[in-house]
Amino acid sequence: MRIRIVDAFTDRPFAGNPAGVLLLDSFPEDTWLQNVAREVNHAETAFAHPLPNGEWALRWFTPAAEVAMCGHATLATAHVLHSTGAASGPVRFSTLSGTLSATVQDDGSIVLDFPTAPLTPADLPDGLAGALGAEPRTVFDTGPNVGDLLLELADEKTVLSLVPDHRALARYSERGVIATARAEDPSRGYDFVSRCFFPRIGIDEDPVTGSAHTALAPYWSERLGRPALTGLQASPRTGLVRTELRGERTLLKGRATTVIDGELLA
Repeated sequence: MRIRIVDAFTDRPFAGNPAGVLLLDSFPEDTWLQNVAREVNHAETAFAHPLPNGEWALRWFTPAAEVAMCGHATLATAHVLHSTGAASGPVRFSTLSGTLSATVQDDGSIVLDFPTAPLTPADLPDGLAGALGAEPRTVFDTGPNVGDLLLELADEKTVLSLVPDHRALARYSERGVIATARAEDPSRGYDFVSRCFFPRIGIDEDPVTGSAHTALAPYWSERLGRPALTGLQASPRTGLVRTELRGERTLLKGRATTVIDGELLA
């Protein structure tokens, strides 16, 4: 059985967010899927199989749990489908978050069509600022599909310098915490920065999180007055996510590259 490791939201190896991708004939038992994801030990491993209607069933697992939405592993799956010839043209995925689509552009980049996260103002939970290591300016809940708290911090430097207590952070929100700030210098090629911490589902810091940008896009589009923006996720691996807000849908644009193509023996 072929297994691939794809770096997503980057055009070079060893950057962006790595995802395992397996194309199957059908989904085996959940225990097997979870064991494979635990063995791969990246933020997410994607499992996909073709459906009679031409769509692809798609599921995502972290090393610890199945998740309802994942951007980078969807991008990675679309990259594998097109680079191997398993699909051509726009690809539609049937997922826990409804139907998602991926379209390869002429320049090789991939555009994902995801639901926009609903943002609801929220109170700051007691102890969260201490666990994160910074006092947020605003706090928003991102809804059930994303399941994070979105926190705007004072500035880009504060986001980049965070050293959170991951064990303490695991007590807050359904999935984790998105920390963000406006870019200090937009001439560097990005409009806002973010970092994402998900220790509750086995990921202390996610390298580049597509699903978080379905919340970041409406948040920053409202504040910056533009529907199309570029976000830098400032993890050690880093990655760029280009976003375009279209009402109830958000487009996420990025690139991907396969770094490992091997055989799963189990």
